[in-house]
Amino acid sequence: MKKEEYNVLGMMSGTSLDGLDMAYCRFWQEEGQWKYEIKKATTIPYSDEQKNKLTTAITFDPMDLFKMHHRYGEWLGKTAKEFMDKHKLKVDFISSHGHTIHHRPEEGYTFQAGDGAELAKHSGQTVICDYRTEDVKHGGQGAPLVPIGDRLLLSEYDYCLNLGGISNISFEKDGKRIAYDIGIANMLLNPLAQKAGQHYDHNGDLARQGSLNEGLYEALNNLEYYSLPWPKSTGYEWFAKEIWPLVESYDDSPENLLRTAVHHIAEQIANAVHSTLGGIQELRTKNYELLSSGGGAKNSFLMEVLQEKLGSGVHVHIPDGKLIDYKEALVFALMGVLKMEGGVNVLSSVTGGVKDLCSGKEFI
Repeated sequence: MKKEEYNVLGMMSGTSLDGLDMAYCRFWQEEGQWKYEIKKATTIPYSDEQKNKLTTAITFDPMDLFKMHHRYGEWLGKTAKEFMDKHKLKVDFISSHGHTIHHRPEEGYTFQAGDGAELAKHSGQTVICDYRTEDVKHGGQGAPLVPIGDRLLLSEYDYCLNLGGISNISFEKDGKRIAYDIGIANMLLNPLAQKAGQHYDHNGDLARQGSLNEGLYEALNNLEYYSLPWPKSTGYEWFAKEIWPLVESYDDSPENLLRTAVHHIAEQIANAVHSTLGGIQELRTKNYELLSSGGGAKNSFLMEVLQEKLGSGVHVHIPDGKLIDYKEALVFALMGVLKMEGGVNVLSSVTGGVKDLCSGKEFI
């Protein structure tokens, strides 16, 4: 099905558990290039009960996980319908990422909760979802997927950085799109802020007050994951097994731990960018643009530290609020469009799979 214009509701739930992002997007082509507009968008915060279920679902037995998958899909469908009815939106279809519960590509599987059949039933719309499974079956990481949007919608930037629960980056190298999960981001910052009685560290104000814990900083930077070559991806399992126990082993104030985490996150991002460049001489002769999006882009202290570590040759660009908040929902909406058109929406150069794919399952 090819159309001149698509109106799609993109839905995304990330590992930082901020809530369900919904973005009503319009897509069209001009001179062979995809264009977009985010027309309406909102985030539905998760209740404490929902956060607990999504966090602990990794421990559920198969039957309880199936029930949660089913009921979460029903909630997604009802929530989407309420949003569409409220704003009188007409959509061609819904494109949903779901919420990642298990992501173990090295063992051959990944699982995103949010039953597409239930979502379609309760929203009354065609649904496309489950974008990661097929790539994992073809030997890929199943992640990151957003770089297809970076290439098709945001090609004016040299680097596209997303700071959600996990930090990930994408860029062009030798005619191929390269992307991977750099490491930890808000998945660490948010629970540290909660130790200080805050849901999150607004503008990095708590971290700004702290002092660097040198021992923890060195230990975090020496974690094995950071030395692995791309393609690579990670998630909650890595955080729960290696990051959080390490941080908890240091008896320090939330402010000091937050400052250390911010410097660690920025250091690893800077390392990732610098590793792709030809050294100081290249930075002197060309200026690079890095687009920063996701919740972490609103952390002004993190952005300041990142800019300092990157140096003057790489400029951190922070876009308008809609793109910061809803870039992933936008890209999953685009992936649905590409699926409908029979085009590539998963890049093997990014995931390490054996071939590019037109991925996603359709429910009517």
